[in-house]
Parts: sequence; structure tokens; C-alpha cells
Amino acid sequence: MTDYDPHAFPPFAVTVDIVVLTLVDRELHVLLIERGEDPYQGRRSLPGGFVKPDESLEQAAARELREETAVEAAPYLEQLGSYGDPDRDPRMRVVTVAFLAVLRRVDGIEAGSDAAHAELVPVREVMARPADLAFDHGRILADAVEAVRLKLEHTTLATAFVGPEFTLSELRSVYEAGWDTRLDPGNFRRKMLLANEGLMEPTGETRAPGPEGGKPAEVYRSSGVDYLASPMRAPERLAMSGPPPPLAPSKAARKPAAKRGRRKNPPSK
Repeated sequence: MTDYDPHAFPPFAVTVDIVVLTLVDRELHVLLIERGEDPYQGRRSLPGGFVKPDESLEQAAARELREETAVEAAPYLEQLGSYGDPDRDPRMRVVTVAFLAVLRRVDGIEAGSDAAHAELVPVREVMARPADLAFDHGRILADAVEAVRLKLEHTTLATAFVGPEFTLSELRSVYEAGWDTRLDPGNFRRKMLLANEGLMEPTGETRAPGPEGGKPAEVYRSSGVDYLASPMRAPERLAMSGPPPPLAPSKAARKPAAKRGRRKNPPSK
């Protein structure tokens, strides 16, 4: 490749941004930093930064998360998408690869590197004013929240929020936070234990009752299944789908009714 000239192409940089989601008091929270340097000094943003020449995207995401917030990378970490609008970064042409991370708990948050502050913030609060986030991070966060909402319908992502052992009340709180609605405890129990039989197994232990009260709650552990055999549906998506279409009429019902005419008089004898 002696005839290849890299200077013949316009230069651009690659960054990573990490959306870290967790539950605090049964409400969805996101980890944000306050930028300590320009551009957007003093504005909130997602943790992230430039990818070094000798590291992978995943390595860069883990490093930036650790350097800016002192939080170690989550067991659940996956690429969310790429964002490359020409004017998304005022410094130069920058393409960012966003990651979604889910943690049961986020402890020991400590700002570092070019972050002046780091904290967990309710997603509801941030999404009320998404344009307040630096760069296009409001759009990235919105995409991450929507991805979680969809994944809750057909995967076992909810277990990443509650850890290896959990009660049905704790698991239900993930769906309620992600979908921003209340679910009937009885229906949820039947959906998880009967419609999705084998999804989880009892540990034989119990915990104190949840906010609803009642008897001690059974503790379960995930069986390692990745997808729900019987998918859940977010209430508003279920409502949007509408009632099932009417059944097609049977062949007998489709036959036209016999024509009615005047009865002829019987022949005279």
C-alpha cells in the first residue's frame, strides 16, 4: 500500500459516550458529569472521551467511565449506536460511538480527569430538558431509554438492574420504572412464573415484604435465559395495537340468504 496517502482524506476523531442507567428508589437514574473544560464547560454531559490509537472502543468506554466517574464498567455493556452529524462537536469532525451500561448499584462516584462533578440524576428530570446536555447527549440518552423500553419487552435485561438474586417486586419495579407505569402484581407474577416458565428459579430464601406489604417475598435467581418465551408488552404499546381483528365469517355465514318470494298457490284438484 505504498501508494496510499492518509492525508488525502479529511481527518476526524472517534469518541465514546456511555449511558449508565440504574434504579434508585425504584426510579430510573442516569450517571452524568459536569464538564470542567470547554467546549460546554459547566454543562452536564454523559461520561466519555476520545479513543486512543491503541485501544478498542470497549476499552475506551471502560477507561473513560473509570477516569471521569471512578465507576467500573458494568457487566452489561453494549453498543447503542453511532452519531456523526458534522456539527455535533464544535472542535472538529467527531464521530462518537455510544454505549449502554446497566448497573444494579452505582457506588463510589468521584469526578476525575476533565469532569468537575459526577452524580446520578433522575432520567425524568433530564429528559424534561434534554437540550441542556452538552453536544447531542440528549438525543443519545433518549435513544438509550427507548432501547431499554423495547428490550424489556422481549429480553431478560431487567435482571441486570436487580442483580443475580431478586424478588418479583424488585423485578417488577424495573418494568414500572422503564415504562413509567404501574403493573398489577398478580398479573406480573403469572407472566413471569407461568407464561415464562423456566425463566427464574426459587432460591428457597425470603425477604421482608416490599412496599405493598403482605407476607415475606420469595427470592429468585435468573436461569440464564436471554429472551422471554412469552414477551411482555408496554401498556401504551398494547393500547396502540388495539383490539384483535374480528374473525372472518365462516363459509356458512358468508352464503347469501335465500330469496323470499310469494308462495305459489297449490294447483287446483
